[in-house]
Amino acid sequence: MINFKNTQDAFAYKSIPELKRAIFIFKLFKRPFLSSVLQSLLRFALFLRIPVGWAVKPTVYGHFVGGKTLQDCDPVIHRMSQYGVESILDYSVESGGSLESINHAMKETQASIKFAASNDNIPFAVFKPSAMTYEWVLEGEPRENYRQEVEIFRQRLFDLFQMAAKHDIPILVDAEEVSWQFLIDEVVEEGMAHFNKSKAIVFQTLQMYRTDRIEYLHRVINEARSENYFLGIKLVRGAYMEKERAIARKKRVPSPIHPTKEETDRAYNKALEICVQHIDIVSVFNGTHNQESCQLLTELMDKKQLEKNDKNVYFVQLYGMSDNLSFALAKAGYRVAKYVPYGPVKYVMPYLMRRAEENSSVSEQAAGELKLLKQELKRRKN
Repeated sequence: MINFKNTQDAFAYKSIPELKRAIFIFKLFKRPFLSSVLQSLLRFALFLRIPVGWAVKPTVYGHFVGGKTLQDCDPVIHRMSQYGVESILDYSVESGGSLESINHAMKETQASIKFAASNDNIPFAVFKPSAMTYEWVLEGEPRENYRQEVEIFRQRLFDLFQMAAKHDIPILVDAEEVSWQFLIDEVVEEGMAHFNKSKAIVFQTLQMYRTDRIEYLHRVINEARSENYFLGIKLVRGAYMEKERAIARKKRVPSPIHPTKEETDRAYNKALEICVQHIDIVSVFNGTHNQESCQLLTELMDKKQLEKNDKNVYFVQLYGMSDNLSFALAKAGYRVAKYVPYGPVKYVMPYLMRRAEENSSVSEQAAGELKLLKQELKRRKN
């Protein structure tokens, strides 16, 4: 049994000032009302284009973000690699609002693929598909040039898949809102069928809080077997729960999200079981902060007689969260990576606000992080 409570292992790569900063941040997240007020103030400041970098950089930005550029992330990559934890660099820009922003996101993703290929401690490239086109395209608005823009979107993604294949770097396609995901699923499935002939290069992301994803997983596994290609499956619980429920209420349609956390947990763990059952053609990316799901996957691997460092299984958490899981799993010999966002403050603010919302809404997450951080700080002072 892995010891997920060993704070010395979990925070060995952090200095005492970094521990104190983390304690301050998770104390803030533990107070949902205060966290919500601060999020509102930040949104207001961004809307009015009031500079907030002076307040954000030394606090939440410094804790959750690797740096402004790929190169800025080098110290983080090196420090974590000394403990067996790899890095996945994520240019955290949201959906494309202009052709200029789309082209910039495209170039940045291409640069990240090349950067990953040059560093043995970066096992994957990643991008948000919504950054590669306009929102109205993903929404399926019936404009005159819709089909043309869809084909341009498809070509952009295929150019990234082609570059990833050329550099032998698996590439993760992040999941988006339900209404946007239909087109993304279509293009990514086509990409997997084309580029995953010898191994998984293109990875699809499944948000398991969705009620339809187990059925979807069975379908794509059957298609991969019948068409003779490999599947890359990234599993997460989901990032837009309240927004999806609000959209469903507004449209007066059934919510696409499981009504309870317990049902989401069951779906997530079921997906892990299915992936391991089909490990001969499935590479699974276990993107979770849930200790039970991590423990379950180690048990499933053991039952399947897989090596701990099996190339088709990765455990992944976000940088700045769940270090007790990441570093304990890495010490035990499993393949582990941290999602490390990077980019200018104004681009990563939506990401940082989601982290605040996530930790505030799941209060036990912030409380658990805070307890372990305090224990480690006390241990070092004794």
